[in-house]
Amino acid sequence: MADNTLKGLTSSTDTFSGEGLRIGIVHTRWNKQVVDALVAGALGKLRERGVKQENVVVQEVPGSYELPFACSRMIAASQLQASSAAPDLMDSTALLSLAGPAPVAQTGASTSTLDAIIAIGVLIKGSTMHFEYICDATSQALMKLQMDTGVPVIFGVLTCLNDEQALARAGLGEGQKHNHGGDWGLAAVEMGAKNRLWGQGKFH
Repeated sequence: MADNTLKGLTSSTDTFSGEGLRIGIVHTRWNKQVVDALVAGALGKLRERGVKQENVVVQEVPGSYELPFACSRMIAASQLQASSAAPDLMDSTALLSLAGPAPVAQTGASTSTLDAIIAIGVLIKGSTMHFEYICDATSQALMKLQMDTGVPVIFGVLTCLNDEQALARAGLGEGQKHNHGGDWGLAAVEMGAKNRLWGQGKFH
């Protein structure tokens, strides 16, 4: 039977470039087959929009309940990296470096703060209330995190009633299917790009 609830992200009238953006992905190990497909879908769209591979930071955690904490610490770590990379303007060597081009790390990887982070996990309803508690706690914590930090957090947690729904939403299985990971990659680029503009007092 076709799943009429299976939908994808409506295309934006604008095309957002991921060039120069730094994106984080945190994913779970539970339901690995589905999660791996979702992560691959997100990475594919990030590359398609111009995000450099070295500017994508991928970390894993055991389950969805750990996603908010991991996202929070990744954002904090990227802010620490950014502050560590910034020159001390009271340092004479820093003053000299301002006269010429700034040194570039050999890897070419950005040390700027994350522009957006994608939290990817899969929750499938079982016979207890565990599903409801984890869904509610995770979604509320991820929403609060982006409001508190000012960094867009893309909600990439599938909350499904059965395995078939999860497979279809990762582009796997039989019948109608769509990989939502790609949608989350596009959303991360759009929100990261927009947030940079908003931070400068500009609108797209």
